[in-house]
Amino acid sequence: MEKIRSLITKRWSSDVRLDGKTAIVTGANTGIGKETAMDLAKRGARVILACRDMENAELAVSDIVREMGGAKVEARKLDLADTKSICEFAENIYNTEKVLHFLINNAGVAICPYSTTVDGYEMQLGVNHLGHFFLTFLLLDLLKHSAPSRVITVSSSAHTMGRIHFEDLNSEKEYHPVKAYVQSKLANILFTRELAKRTAGVTAYAVHPGVVNTDLMRHIKRPLQVMLKKFNYFLKTPAEGAQTTLYCILTPDSELTSGGYYSECAQAVSARAGSDEGTALKLWAVSCHLLGICWR
Repeated sequence: MEKIRSLITKRWSSDVRLDGKTAIVTGANTGIGKETAMDLAKRGARVILACRDMENAELAVSDIVREMGGAKVEARKLDLADTKSICEFAENIYNTEKVLHFLINNAGVAICPYSTTVDGYEMQLGVNHLGHFFLTFLLLDLLKHSAPSRVITVSSSAHTMGRIHFEDLNSEKEYHPVKAYVQSKLANILFTRELAKRTAGVTAYAVHPGVVNTDLMRHIKRPLQVMLKKFNYFLKTPAEGAQTTLYCILTPDSELTSGGYYSECAQAVSARAGSDEGTALKLWAVSCHLLGICWR
């Protein structure tokens, strides 16, 4: 069993320190996000947990501080399903922070029943893609000011099953939870690819964390939940799932490819759809139109 487990869990470590660096991790009150925040805090970074559920976010802060006294970590309200909340969060960051070196777009929803964001977007598209697209846009000036800086977006190998349904991007004609999820994860790959081309001094990476035992699985139908529970040994822990994110934060720029897709602490090959320049450009334009922004 341990031999099999070692094949799906990349062993990686780094002694890099992050003293004087500031990071924002979305969805950091639990799972991969919390483990990412804890690791960065251990390395001396100032870490802002950007979360919708502030009660659980404060509990996460307490856990991290209890784990390491003197950790520079705090929680702030961010609801990626509400563009007003994203604007308020960004304004708060500009009012309090002089630098931002790492933006980790980690939060997400998966395979959920149909619902919409405050602004009327299908929830998985709205949170996983548009919410992080808008957040990155708003924080870009601070990231540029702090360059070299990095944007890491958590995608999934599930993007290989995805297609950008421009004819029904918002799932208004038909909704299938898996189709909407894999579309949003493909959108993460395309956003990362296009962002890397447009922003000097700010590098961008998309990561696949692996199949991780987190709350993200809560909407998966019961038969699949039973199967996953039966084979729980083969699921990654949140700490293991955070490793590729940390790899893209801590590895020297010279050893990474901006715009690249990473899995198991190494560069990987995305699906062909994830490297389609025409689709990336069109998605960028459509996303800007939906959000009412101009981002050239």
